[in-house]
Parts: sequence; structure tokens; C-alpha cells
Amino acid sequence: MEKVIGIILRLSKVLNDIAGAALTFMMSITVADVLLRAGGHPIIGTYEIVALSGAVVIGFAIPLTSWNRGHVYMEFLLDRLSRQNKNILNTATRILCIILFVFIAVKLFQIGSEFHASGEVSPTIKIPFYPVVYAVGLCCIIECVVFVCDIVKIWESKYE
Repeated sequence: MEKVIGIILRLSKVLNDIAGAALTFMMSITVADVLLRAGGHPIIGTYEIVALSGAVVIGFAIPLTSWNRGHVYMEFLLDRLSRQNKNILNTATRILCIILFVFIAVKLFQIGSEFHASGEVSPTIKIPFYPVVYAVGLCCIIECVVFVCDIVKIWESKYE
């Protein structure tokens, strides 16, 4: 199981690096567009590129953020519970999160399939939507695996 956990951690880090690159790209193209717009030559499709990059940033950053527990949670409640009750509560919340992210992933794959079948593209520069939707759906599946790893770490007393 340690090997699987290591692979998921490395994969989450790679996805986070992609999210960071997409964020850097978003900032760069926005700054370039503002500067070029002042000179009368804006970058065509900047809004579309930034919007799709934003989806990549959010979707690809989720697994490592969860792995590092970089999200907001109510620590003061958990501090008052026994170790056994903490484990039960942490496991229950991870199971609920798995269910939620499976539903999100399934819906994203359905939407991606619809976009692919219809040939849906961005209006100005004709970037297809479906690859980004599929990629974010895949990140949701990876997020589910991160939660499964959390559950394993919780019950092996390696979570904290």
C-alpha cells in the first residue's frame, strides 16, 4: 500500500505543477494582453484562454491540496474528540467526499462527451472544451484515490 500511496502523492505533485504552470501562463497572458491592448493590439481570445486555464488550475490543484490538507476544516471540533472518534469522523467525511467527487467526475465525463459529440468550441479562437472537461473529471477521480489513501493512513495511525 505504501507504494500506491507514493505513486498517488507523486501524481498529485505533477498535477499541482501543471496547475502552477497554468496559473503562471494565465497571469502572463493577462499582463501581455493589457500591455498590448494599451498599444492597440490586444491578444485575440485572451478571455477564453484564461477561462480554460482557470479550470485547469482549479481541477489540477485539488488532489495535492487535499493531500496536504490545505483546505479549511474545523480543527477545534476534532480536538475535543478521542482518537477513535476522530478516526471515525475523518473516515466518514472522506467517504462523503469520495461520493461527492465520483458524482462530479461522472457528470464532467458526461458533459465532456456531449461537448466532444457536438464539437463545442470556444467562440473566438475555437479551442475545444472537451479535453479540459475530461482532464478535470480525471482529477476528480484522482481526488477520490487521495481520499482512499487518507482513509488507509487514518486507520494505520499515519494520518497526523
